[in-house]
Amino acid sequence: MPWVSLVVEVDAAVAVPLCDALLAHGAAAASVEDALAGTPAEQPVFDEPGAERGPLWARARIRALLPGEADPAAVLRDAATAAGLDAPPSASALEPVADQDWLRHVQSQFEPIPISSRLWIVPSWQAAPDPSAVQVVLDPGLAFGTGSHSTTRACLRWLDRRMFAGARVLDYGCGSGILAIAALKLGAGDAVGVDIDADALAAAHANAERNGVRARFVSPDAPLDFAADLVVANILANPLQLLAPLLAAHCRPGGRIALAGILERQAEAVAAAYAPWFGMSEYEREDGWSALEGVRR
Repeated sequence: MPWVSLVVEVDAAVAVPLCDALLAHGAAAASVEDALAGTPAEQPVFDEPGAERGPLWARARIRALLPGEADPAAVLRDAATAAGLDAPPSASALEPVADQDWLRHVQSQFEPIPISSRLWIVPSWQAAPDPSAVQVVLDPGLAFGTGSHSTTRACLRWLDRRMFAGARVLDYGCGSGILAIAALKLGAGDAVGVDIDADALAAAHANAERNGVRARFVSPDAPLDFAADLVVANILANPLQLLAPLLAAHCRPGGRIALAGILERQAEAVAAAYAPWFGMSEYEREDGWSALEGVRR
């Protein structure tokens, strides 16, 4: 099977979200490196809410492996939109790649991701360094949510800190199901994920089975028959604003909500959309993204 190597250079602050979005939009593998030195990015760990995690360099280079039949411009455009960029970056190189063992190559791009002192996201071919930790097993696939994106990590950290035994959790825009699965592994009694993408729902079901948890994943037109203790939505600012009345209706009085996928400049408008139902505040910032939380009145 023929392959193509797509190389783009971007500001380091947007490199990780764009890399994650390329994987979600057709890339078989993608990596981030210093645009000058060509060395892979390291991923420092911060366990406290609000801790800063700045870019390691001013400019970063992304290398993405695409199937030969893919349209690189379309993949890059869709990924840029998903990552919240105003416009897609220009490709600095587009080269054919000789066929080889791409499974091993793809696997080499993914390492266990530490979320907190007790929670890790791990690919199926590896294990967390701490065997006593809560481990969510997740491989890269068609659905968004591998734990590498800062917005996903923010939601996972929020669940880690707000979870209590038996909590009922609603994950709206569930993608791979990572948040609902993590919630159940952290002690939730019930978790429901909602997504408009049928492929995402199928991936979420498969991921839940792999992790040995019984989460429910449904489309938006399915009836939701409970008010959640914890609602989490990692989408984008505009749909989050439109969803405010719906998400409020499915959060019990005194329950909590977490919102992510919001650029820092959009946080005030999103918080205002939820203010009629929730007391809102900023939970943390990372890589230019803001995460909000609120308590239902």
